[in-house]
Amino acid sequence: MNSNLFSNKSRSISFGLLLFVGSMIYVGSSRAGGGGGIDLDLHIVEGLETQAVWVGLAILLGVYALIITEVIHRTLAAAVGGLVAMLALNYYTEEAALSLAQVTTMIDWETIGLLLGMMVMVGILSHTGVFEYFAVLAYKKSGGSIWTLVVILCSVTAVLSAFLDNVTTMLLLTPVTIQLAKVLDLKPIPILISEVLFSNIGGAATMIGDPPNIMIGSGLSESAIRNAKSPNGGSFSDEMIAQGVTFNDFIIEMAPGILMTIVPSFMFVKWFYREEFSGTRVRDVAELEAKYGIKDPAMLKVSGTILVLVIINFFLHPITHIAVSWIALVGAVLMLLATDRHELEEPLEKVEWATLLFFAGLFVLVHSLQELQVIAFIGEYVEKAIAYFGDDSPEGQTVRLAAAILIVLWVSAIASAFIDNIPYTATMIPIVLQISDNLGSYLLSPLIWALAFGACLGGNGTLIGASANVVTAGMAEEAGYPISFNEFFKAGFPVMIISTFIVSFYMLLVYVVGRDGSESLIKLALIFVTTVSIALQVMRGRKKGKSLADSLVDDDMDALVSLVNDVKSLPGEIVGRLRQEE
Repeated sequence: MNSNLFSNKSRSISFGLLLFVGSMIYVGSSRAGGGGGIDLDLHIVEGLETQAVWVGLAILLGVYALIITEVIHRTLAAAVGGLVAMLALNYYTEEAALSLAQVTTMIDWETIGLLLGMMVMVGILSHTGVFEYFAVLAYKKSGGSIWTLVVILCSVTAVLSAFLDNVTTMLLLTPVTIQLAKVLDLKPIPILISEVLFSNIGGAATMIGDPPNIMIGSGLSESAIRNAKSPNGGSFSDEMIAQGVTFNDFIIEMAPGILMTIVPSFMFVKWFYREEFSGTRVRDVAELEAKYGIKDPAMLKVSGTILVLVIINFFLHPITHIAVSWIALVGAVLMLLATDRHELEEPLEKVEWATLLFFAGLFVLVHSLQELQVIAFIGEYVEKAIAYFGDDSPEGQTVRLAAAILIVLWVSAIASAFIDNIPYTATMIPIVLQISDNLGSYLLSPLIWALAFGACLGGNGTLIGASANVVTAGMAEEAGYPISFNEFFKAGFPVMIISTFIVSFYMLLVYVVGRDGSESLIKLALIFVTTVSIALQVMRGRKKGKSLADSLVDDDMDALVSLVNDVKSLPGEIVGRLRQEE
């Protein structure tokens, strides 16, 4: 970004936005798809409910058509979609036209605050040279092998995304990856896409790893279910309240399923980018270290300390209940104070304003669709589909449970791919409670995990399916490497299908077959089988002389080709031996 574009006035406005976002978060608690603060309490004009739903669907499809075809920039497409949806909402509701203050409550300021704070901190850190340093370190560990380098980056991304949130992880790693690609003369886009896919996969394993999981952990805890109102009137049953989720439940229930998806996802990525991820790059490590060393050690110590404190507070979120957005914004302000307090040009130049505006437009769009009853319309048909299967008999409950898991899992995965998974999850939380309240409380716990798996893994389906995708695309575009919707879709959608299919198998085994009380035993067995299978595969590959990274995706294709050739030549050998005997 050209520094001349920043005037003193624009710097003041940029810093003021930090304070504005913080104040918006403070005004009211956030709800995904809406910023909270003001309860809109809108009502569709009687008799126009069906028409409003179809108009909302048409607007949604129109926006996605603009994004997919790239006729206009995705930020402008989201802004146009939000504006048209607002016009439709004003037309179909009984209330007067919404004020600007009411419209701002549709924006999830928690997400905007988190992104803005982390972008500022990443911008400051980028001037210390730390990203270049980590890029060189990753190259040293890879030994020059491109595929080994990709495995290292994706593995680090998945692990960090499990213990941070995946948006923060990609904000930190995207500059490292772009710098590394420049140094090694590689195409950065395939590596970035691979990283963000594993960021969404790794983030699904814990409560704090992915925004949908944070929302589910908050909205479906015991206290949240106890305080929620049943759609049938009154409160939810004690049996449903007891199924509320905790921080540890996410690791226990989701981590085994995520573990099963890692190697197949690596195999697909290696196959899909077989040309880009093959070969080696030989560079003088000493020269790289001298050229891309730490530029400002003193600033790195200060900003690094602040970042570590921010990350520690992210971990403490389940205990302190301090909003992650506040943690990020406070950290950003502290870093700004630690730099030149009279110059905000450099610290703010890495903020992706287009990305933040995209999210604002998308939140207004999706929240308007919620008010138009579009997403409730989807939820109603999900409930009808589940009710179609099984009955209240023991055998019927088993059938209904299996159908409910598969329907919620796959609907969540597909819908999250095409509707940002944050507002989608917010909409589905009360729907999951409604389904369980109407069809049987035994459905609640499995449906919670079906929603979590579907929303997190579904985020890999398209470029706008998850916040981490959009953030990565924004930073890549700023660096001169735009990621198109179609380019991401070709790699991301198959990974979403593969991982969701594996998780379907996992959930059916654990929650349907293990319904008799053997859930824990089945999970332990699956973890054992998966771990042993990975170990044996790596050992087999290492015996063939392959590297650890190549062994991880060893599919025995060479052995299979050799076997096929042996079979083909077998008739000829038999005939030859018979002739010799004659």
